[in-house]
Order: sequence, then structure tokens, then C-alpha cells
Amino acid sequence: MTIYATNGSKLYIGAALPAKSTDFVAADFTPQTWVEIGEIEALGTLGDAATEISFDAISTSRTRRLKGTRNAGSMEVVAGLDYDDPGQLAVIAAEKTPHDYAFRLVLNDAPPGGTPSERLFVAKVASAAEALDGANSVMKLNMTLWVNSNVVKVDADAA
Repeated sequence: MTIYATNGSKLYIGAALPAKSTDFVAADFTPQTWVEIGEIEALGTLGDAATEISFDAISTSRTRRLKGTRNAGSMEVVAGLDYDDPGQLAVIAAEKTPHDYAFRLVLNDAPPGGTPSERLFVAKVASAAEALDGANSVMKLNMTLWVNSNVVKVDADAA
């Protein structure tokens, strides 16, 4: 069993990519040109959760729970604000549109001489807000990504 640190991971934004009625696969992201979002401090969380559907049965005095639709959630990303970073500028521009965009998260888990695992998904940029905080703080860009697709997992690969 091996665990890995988050540091060294990289997040990229691609072009507008509409959601579709079926799950995405890695090949759907092949034509993308990726721009790294620089100065990332925190990546937040990513992954599906089922919506709860509940039913209160009178005869058994018991609430029954069923799984409803899947929701990949919101990814809260924090970066040190860099006015010249092409990735941050792309996120800010994407926030101004109603479109979904391709995203690629490359983790820091490559085996020696191999390639790291990746997470590929489609999301709307819901917010790109500056956080200015106090005197001894770095100005930040807080980004909220509303994930609108499944998350495609590409495994790390040995050399």
C-alpha cells in the first residue's frame, strides 16, 4: 500500500466541452489543448455522491432510503492570484460564459519512470473571486467548479 502527497499535482483547463447524456471516456478529452492553472494552493474535493430519496413507511415507522441521481459536486480550488497566469486568465474568462469546460487533474503519484494518474471531467466555472484577506496574506483567486460529468480516472502507469 502506497500513499501520495497532493503537492506536485497540477490542474489544467481546456476548451468548452458540452456535457453529454452518457459517461465521458478518456478519448473524449484527447483533442483538448490544456493550459495549466498556476499557483494552486488547494484543490478541494472531487467525486460522485448519490442524491438521497427517502420514503417514510407508515406501517413500519421506518424511513427507507434509495439512491437518486449522481452528483460529482463542486470543486473549490484556491490559487495565489497571478494576473499574468494564462490558466487563471482562462478560468476567469470561462466564468463569464454559460459553457462547460474540460478539466484535467494530474496527480503526483507516478511510479519510478512511469506516468501519473489523471482525473478528467467537465465543469462550469461557477465563480472566480479574488480573496484579499489581511496584511500578511497572499492575494488569492478562489474558483468554484461545478462538475457536470462523471470523473474519468486514468491510472498511473509504470514505465
